[in-house]
Amino acid sequence: MKSNRIRFLLLLATCWVCVSAAGACAASNVPPGMVAITGGVFRPLFVSPTDPKQFPVPSFCLDALPVTNGDFLEFVRANPDWQRSRVKRLFADEWYLKNWAGDVALGTNAPPAAPVTFVSWFAARAYALWKGKRLPTTAEWELAAAAGTTGPDGKQDTEFQRQLQSWYSSPSGKLGNVGAGHPNYWGVYDLHGLVWEWVADFSTAMVTGDARADSELDRRLFCGSGAVGARDLTDYAAFMRYGFRSSLKADYCIHNLGFRCAKDL
Repeated sequence: MKSNRIRFLLLLATCWVCVSAAGACAASNVPPGMVAITGGVFRPLFVSPTDPKQFPVPSFCLDALPVTNGDFLEFVRANPDWQRSRVKRLFADEWYLKNWAGDVALGTNAPPAAPVTFVSWFAARAYALWKGKRLPTTAEWELAAAAGTTGPDGKQDTEFQRQLQSWYSSPSGKLGNVGAGHPNYWGVYDLHGLVWEWVADFSTAMVTGDARADSELDRRLFCGSGAVGARDLTDYAAFMRYGFRSSLKADYCIHNLGFRCAKDL
């Protein structure tokens, strides 16, 4: 009887060591400047009747901060084809890096510690690949951004919800430096309130075709009454993000649209 108890205790100790080692291994896989986001479930704001209502999201790494002008300056110096005067119009419209003073000069309108904006999806993706990373998916970004300051579910955080309403109902002003506020539960800064951010699959915001001649078009998603089919009618911020992503094209460069990178864990 005593020997069985000893074996049981040894087994528990072994399991604890294995779990601890696995946790340490996962932590060691997180690159500098990134944080680990524990996987969960993403529930899209809109889905068609035949689509799944939720999707599993594996754990992943996410940049703690948005990419800054200083970061992007390093990129264009190392990759001259992405400098303002040389970028192909196919990959960025005429507003690309328009607030910079020159190809490799930031100037007073683009402080080095402020988030880089006026960058296209193509440019953001190229930067991420250069860093050995990628852009986060919509599901990953939304999962990370759902966290408040005290837990992974910001719906339970009254102060966080108040801040969301304030952020998304106010026009964008002069951009401050990244990381000036408080991190969320995961240790990520500026997911709300500083800039909008590109995601890898931004163009999937419209879940059906957008051509007027498309006979498969679910027109309830595009009219005023479309909100009736939304997952959460009270989630004003999610409606704003959905609408913004739906308006984008990959070559657009916008004054308050930046990005951050992700990586598999």
